[in-house]
Amino acid sequence: MRVLVLWADDASPNLGVRALGSGTAELVRRVWPDAEITFQNYGRRVPQLPIGRVRSLVKERVVGSAGMQKWLAGFDLVIDTRSGDSFADIYGTRRLVVMSAVAEFATQAGVPVVLGPQTIGPFDSRSGRAIGRHSLRRSALVMARDSASAGHAGELGRLPDVLTTDVVFALPRPDVPKSRDVVLNVSGLLWFDNPHVDAASYRDTLGRLYRSLQADGREVTLLAHVLDSDNPDSDIAAIREFSTTVAPDAEIVIPTGLDDVRTTVASASVVIGSRMHACLNALSVGTPAIPLAYSRKFTPLLADLGWRHTVDLRTSDDPAADVMRELASPDLQRDADAAVERAHETLGAAERALREVA
Repeated sequence: MRVLVLWADDASPNLGVRALGSGTAELVRRVWPDAEITFQNYGRRVPQLPIGRVRSLVKERVVGSAGMQKWLAGFDLVIDTRSGDSFADIYGTRRLVVMSAVAEFATQAGVPVVLGPQTIGPFDSRSGRAIGRHSLRRSALVMARDSASAGHAGELGRLPDVLTTDVVFALPRPDVPKSRDVVLNVSGLLWFDNPHVDAASYRDTLGRLYRSLQADGREVTLLAHVLDSDNPDSDIAAIREFSTTVAPDAEIVIPTGLDDVRTTVASASVVIGSRMHACLNALSVGTPAIPLAYSRKFTPLLADLGWRHTVDLRTSDDPAADVMRELASPDLQRDADAAVERAHETLGAAERALREVA
């Protein structure tokens, strides 16, 4: 069984993308233990798949000089992850078109294409809705990781075949002692100017939150979840600035990889994270996590798991105070355990559906 996993991999500097790639591979191997898995992503390209531009893909489809169709036809199954949240037009039409074109060409090569567990939508443009509708119609199996995404898919004419959750919950759980108290993930995406939240307000929120944690006698570890690369939103520069200006005594963890970050969050009493997968990595190993949400992808996924300890940076009047209130909840660990149990139940449905595709 040869499986191509699109738009995720196990070596990205974004550890959320690694969790998506490794979790998808784990889900595949639950169904086909001996599967041969190939990852294909922007930072991990083969010459047969010119994914840099739409024009390059279309030209290759017409001319065939690189052998794209023959290469795609060599797989038994394609799982299209869309980077977890890129099956939408929020990142622009170009990204949506490139990803959708690769899926379409795989279908034309005679290979079943599965939309893996992911966020679907929003599609705010007419062209985005048309592309989304076509991709859904052409997919052999559609899996959504939250009920809001299922609703978006339904609006485009195809309800998902499976409503499941994020594949990070398929990963093995490290067995480590609780040696840390509060692990705080500082996001480089939000620390600097960005289209999601006001960066100055975000920096102020983290500063006030850190001082409140100190006043409560909590020990704080700073965690990067996106490592240095050509991508400008690495967490490392933000953490170093935060450490210098606000938290000079805090431990800093720069993980070496996915296993390292999962061991770190497993060692914590609680994780406060601005990266969704920093929080999902924590919850999947049984550690309570309080997300500082900046987009709509957080709340529906977590609420479907019964996890309602999310603070939305876009709507909260005082996010730091709201986090402190969530930390005081006596139900955090009980709710985390219940969320893990619910996640494993819903992934079982994804396994069963995948088994019937190929």
